[in-house]
Amino acid sequence: MDENYKKDIRFLLKSFGVMTDEAIVEHIINNPNILELDLQLILQDNTNYEDKSIKKLSLEVSKKIICK
Repeated sequence: MDENYKKDIRFLLKSFGVMTDEAIVEHIINNPNILELDLQLILQDNTNYEDKSIKKLSLEVSKKIICK
């Protein structure tokens, strides 16, 4: 099996991680009175599968972040 898909996955995750980090840090800086964030990250599969029996990929991760 060709493993080029792993490069695509790593690129997606790295890009998302960097962009998410920047957005959260900017949000905290712009709102200095925030004491805690309750965040949830959702991976949503937008693939249009012709085979309707395929269950779409879904993942949710939640975390509280102390901002002080």
